Amino acid sequence: MPGKFTMEDLKQRLQERQHKLTTQRQTVLEVFLSHPGEHLSAEDVYGILRGKPLDIGLATVYRSLELLAELSILQKMEFGDGCSRYELGSALPEAHQHHHLICLKCGRVIEFSDDLLDELEKDVAQKSGFQIVDHQVKFFGYCKECQ
Repeated sequence: MPGKFTMEDLKQRLQERQHKLTTQRQTVLEVFLSHPGEHLSAEDVYGILRGKPLDIGLATVYRSLELLAELSILQKMEFGDGCSRYELGSALPEAHQHHHLICLKCGRVIEFSDDLLDELEKDVAQKSGFQIVDHQVKFFGYCKECQ
């Protein structure tokens, strides 16, 4: 998958910030590598890891997710339900993130890849003198099944 993070990318980013690639951090990232495109909460990750040979606590999962988000390996998202979710970011710094369609009834999150805001972003940057590096869009409504 071009533009996606690998374990080597994680190791390099951690070393640049004087952090170690612990077994726990590696395990958390492996969850995202094995569940591409999913938007996982700390509890989701913990549930996936429960029963695995490595005993990893929920607090460690939270700390690992926060660090990986700080390093821009994971993208932290809020979908309006009070629960932070994470997804694997892009290894390409210039890549825009996709947008999300969030169902208000079942909570399903659907990715929407068409970037319709490039022209708007250029216009805003030009008019304001603000250097925009990325944007996020969330559409709230009802999925086909819940309509």
